[in-house]
Amino acid sequence: MNEQQRKAITEILKKPIKTAADLMLAKRDAATKYGLPIFANSQVLEVYREMIVAGKIKKSDILDKVLRKRGVRTMSGIAPVAVLTKPFPCPGNCAFCPTEKDVPQSYLSNEPAVMRAIRCDYHPYVQVQDRLRALEANGHEPTKIELIVIGGTWSVLPTNYKFWYIAECFRAANDFQLKIEKHKKQTYKENLKIDKVKEDLYREQKRNEKAKYNLIGITLETRPDYINQKELLEMRELGCTRVELGVQAIDDEILKKNKRGHGVAAIAEATALLRGFGFKITYHLMPGLPGATSKRDLEMFKQLFTDARFQPDQIKFYPTVVTKGSLMYRWWKQGKYKPYEDEELQQLIIDCKAVVPKYVRVIRLIRDIPGESIIAGNRITNLRQIMKDKGLQCNCIRCREAKDALVTKYQSSVINYEAGTGQEYFLSIDSLDKKTLYGFCRLYISEAIGVIPTLDKAAIIRELHVYGELVSVGAETKVQHTGLGKQLILTAEKIAKESGCQKMAIISGVGVRGYYRKLGYKLKDTYMVKNI
Repeated sequence: MNEQQRKAITEILKKPIKTAADLMLAKRDAATKYGLPIFANSQVLEVYREMIVAGKIKKSDILDKVLRKRGVRTMSGIAPVAVLTKPFPCPGNCAFCPTEKDVPQSYLSNEPAVMRAIRCDYHPYVQVQDRLRALEANGHEPTKIELIVIGGTWSVLPTNYKFWYIAECFRAANDFQLKIEKHKKQTYKENLKIDKVKEDLYREQKRNEKAKYNLIGITLETRPDYINQKELLEMRELGCTRVELGVQAIDDEILKKNKRGHGVAAIAEATALLRGFGFKITYHLMPGLPGATSKRDLEMFKQLFTDARFQPDQIKFYPTVVTKGSLMYRWWKQGKYKPYEDEELQQLIIDCKAVVPKYVRVIRLIRDIPGESIIAGNRITNLRQIMKDKGLQCNCIRCREAKDALVTKYQSSVINYEAGTGQEYFLSIDSLDKKTLYGFCRLYISEAIGVIPTLDKAAIIRELHVYGELVSVGAETKVQHTGLGKQLILTAEKIAKESGCQKMAIISGVGVRGYYRKLGYKLKDTYMVKNI
């Protein structure tokens, strides 16, 4: 950036900017005055930060918010960073999955996340640093990172690759503060010794406990029929806190018709195991599959929250679309399959969203497949806005979370429901009108013997989340860092003690272990544990 550009941006920053419209007007004036193109927000942000460091301007929350691109990314208190594993053979042969060379099964090379991964040669270190740089360039402070690993069935990848991959993700976050560049990446080799890779992982996890850019959660996606105790122990060793299951439907006939390779029993068994280990559980659902009807889809959706075998914490809707390279594409061409019309799909989602319990978060309503790759099926990308315009009242967590609101007067509440072999308690802190959610805690108590000795006779906190704009430690207080998390934990401990539990276990992300240590918890077998 040359001196003329810096001078123009300096003038922009000295103007009374309170809204995006104010900023655009100031940028246009500067462009006209200096004969320059209109500046990108990232350029203004760069000079703004330099001026703060030099003491020429004071940091402004209002200006921070106006300059930040896609501020919603960190409104949930975390910075999601999605990375993709390199292509490996898939154990499944699902009718709806596209197959494309040099791309993980079920993904397409023109999907945004895949394009980023290809640009980074699928390397985890490069992908993480690339995303962190992009977030910072757009005005975010990605110090609390939820790593989301996608790419198909994680469970079937080579063990040394899995440990190497996650170790590199931790190392990328740890190195980011030091501004170590991507050429420091380490190459995966098939003959990597597992002991050496594990040693690298444990070292980077230890570093991350005190790093600026913390991995506070790791999400892995897999198939229900690959979940077992050994797999979940390994996931915990890696630092995983959430598992996304490709459920698609809870109907044996639909699963069989679509060649899923397992039935509903596998979904129920996987869910029970995940809950017993304390994992947060996300279901991928595909309304409109061959063999389904909108009526049956709605029945299945309602059953998710009335049948204790299921009760997922989060939902991703992936309405079925036809893409080339899939068996379903051939069925469509032969006239054997027809996807839902737009109106039918929209009404189905409205009906589903209307019955979502307050303890569930609907993460997505569509998958990010480019329109040019969709041969038939839903092409609407703004389904949430359409639902809102039609007057849909949804009580899911995402629709009630505080975003950038400040905590005012609030009330506490507890929702209790059966799940797995025990009871779930959803502890929440809400506004007085219950329209805004400030924070929540998921507590699971079961009389069943713990899946590992550490969890025997223990209640499990599966998730603790305080909503609001992400706030770094020591920064100006907003919703986070107001003591709400501690209040929720104390309530959970009281409920657990009254239920006869002797200890509390928390499935903690590596980067947030220090927080629980301050509350008297100690690390044991990857969990933070405390006698109560």
